Amino acid sequence: MDGTIVDTEPYWIAAERSLVEAHGGTWSHEQATQLVGQALTFSAGILQEAGVRLDTRQIIDTLTAEVIRNVQRSVPWRPGARELLDGLHQAGVRCALVTMSEGPLAREIVASLPKPYFEFLVTGDTVTHGKPHPEAYLKAVELLQDSDPGLTIGHCVALEDSGPGVAAAVASGVATVAIPHIAPLPADPRHTTWDSLAGRTVSELEAIAAASMTEFAATLAATPGRTS
Repeated sequence: MDGTIVDTEPYWIAAERSLVEAHGGTWSHEQATQLVGQALTFSAGILQEAGVRLDTRQIIDTLTAEVIRNVQRSVPWRPGARELLDGLHQAGVRCALVTMSEGPLAREIVASLPKPYFEFLVTGDTVTHGKPHPEAYLKAVELLQDSDPGLTIGHCVALEDSGPGVAAAVASGVATVAIPHIAPLPADPRHTTWDSLAGRTVSELEAIAAASMTEFAATLAATPGRTS
């Protein structure tokens, strides 16, 4: 979500800097980029190392409240994000929001959309292990399967902007599109890279899903005791 469909990373970085400076420390851009896409509990630990004398829950609540205040003033959509979401919605493609932000911020973003683009949310406060662990994506696939038992990981595509997010999606087995934003992402044959969502279409995502399904079926067929 943050950095993929909305450009809230500057809000997070400003909130982090304000919090660190309030405790007498300094916060650089390099330190801030370490936290992009990470679980908030991980981020809280880094901020404590930078001198913030609050517990993990207090840090998360302080940062989230500040970002929500900024979002309520202005939701900074990433180029092409709303257009692609609308195209997916019109095509009847089911979408889930998988984010390490917690529920209150995710719901604020979703509430600003003109249509119910997301069937459900998987947020950082609903999983045990944050990105880069694959739990959040595996949970999203399981929730999609609840109403469609025939759906597999091979049917799904993840859109991610950060290293931890891409790592989580790839580790889950979901076909992954990386859209680098704040932090650069190295080229990797395990994922597709787009410069932006601007101009991207449903058919392009369908092609990625089709290729993933072919690979998924081949993997099943090659697994002893399993057939596609």
